[in-house]
Amino acid sequence: MTYDAIVLAGGAARRLGGADKPALSVGGRTLLDRVLDACEDARTTVVVGGRRATTRPVRWAREEPPGGGPVAALDAGLRQTTAETVLVLSADLPFLDGDTVRALLDGVGATEGALLRDPDGRDQPLVAAYRAEPLRREIALLAAEHGRLTGLPLRGLTSELDLTRLTAPRPLASFDCDTWEDLAAARARIREHGTVLDQWITAVKNELGIDLAVDTKTLLDLARDAAHGVARPAAPLTTFLVGYAAAQAEATGADPAQAVAEASRKAADLALRWAAEAQADEQNGSG
Repeated sequence: MTYDAIVLAGGAARRLGGADKPALSVGGRTLLDRVLDACEDARTTVVVGGRRATTRPVRWAREEPPGGGPVAALDAGLRQTTAETVLVLSADLPFLDGDTVRALLDGVGATEGALLRDPDGRDQPLVAAYRAEPLRREIALLAAEHGRLTGLPLRGLTSELDLTRLTAPRPLASFDCDTWEDLAAARARIREHGTVLDQWITAVKNELGIDLAVDTKTLLDLARDAAHGVARPAAPLTTFLVGYAAAQAEATGADPAQAVAEASRKAADLALRWAAEAQADEQNGSG
């Protein structure tokens, strides 16, 4: 589905003492960049709020007046979108992912939108996909009724729409960072053993500007074979050389993932041959 994305990043963050919440980091990446990663296939992405450095290009918008609240911010974002469907997100969702975004877009169906329900059953109107025209219609009605959009609650807007409620594919998809305690909890979850490598690989790829599917298991197996079959320092050096060889192969037109796999296979076979020679020498010496 073709869609535009609107990310609201202009809140006051009062419970964070007025800190620039979208610029706070979790796992070495800002909250805003994490949200932008989840909707990287949006045709147009509009961030409503003050300009900040981002890892990918976006359009910038500002509600009038600045700090005028989510309905005013959403109106400012909609003015820069043209797709029939818009994804609307807050900028403080460290665990939002592409699967959740896709579920929201698919969930719109014949309704006027789809929003996420958190594990406690509460609607999350800033983790949602909407049909653009009904949103514009309701915003116009609110403006006519109140003579303003500033300070109006977002739930007053979305309550008038025919929406599908979805359970998140991943329980933490709607987790947002409103307090310092929330931020600390998100950082602790990132460092948990079961996810830390995937999180680290993603952070490094973003830092280095690399768009490559990394077969973590293959590289870890290679590092293990090099460390055990040759010497412990051989592990990082070998994986570096594999990456270099894969980059050279890619320059000649090879598929990057296949190039990494082939270079890893060759290096692992070499490490196993080294280990076999050492084992044979030990056996011969002991005899």
